[in-house]
Amino acid sequence: MDGGSPSLDGEGLRVGLVVSRFHQAIADTLVSGTQAALIELGIAEGDVRLGWVAGAFELPLAAQTMAGTSDVDAVVCLGCVIRGETAHFDYVAGQTASGIMRVGLDTGVPTIFGVLTTNTFEQAVERAQTKGADCAEAAVELARLMKSLRG
Repeated sequence: MDGGSPSLDGEGLRVGLVVSRFHQAIADTLVSGTQAALIELGIAEGDVRLGWVAGAFELPLAAQTMAGTSDVDAVVCLGCVIRGETAHFDYVAGQTASGIMRVGLDTGVPTIFGVLTTNTFEQAVERAQTKGADCAEAAVELARLMKSLRG
C-alpha cells in the first residue's frame, strides 16, 4: 500500500451495523447507503450483520457486544441526534461519541461513528444521503489497516 492510498478492498471482510431506530427515516437511509457501499467495496451481502437499538445512547453497548462476541472485522454505528431546545442533545451526542470511541479502543475492533448530529431534520436528511458510504469506506479502510498492522 502506498503512503496515501487506503485499501478499500472489502473482499472477505465481515462488518456489523448497529443502528438506532430513533428518527427511523434517517436510519433507513443510513443503513441502505452503508449496505450498498459495503457491497460495492466487495463485501458479500451475507457478511453484513445488522442489529437495531432504540436510540443513539444504546449504540455503544450493542457495538461492544457485537465487537466482542461476533465474528466481525469492523462495526459501524449509525443513527441521528437532532438538536432540540434542551441540553439533551449535548448529553446524548457527546456520550454516544465517547462510548463508540471507547468500544474501538477497548476491543481493538474498528468501530465507526456514523451518527449524524445536526441542528435540524432537514440537515439530517441531506447528510444521510452520503454518510453511509463514508462509513462503509472508513470501516473497510480501518479493518484492512488493522489486519496489516497485526500481520
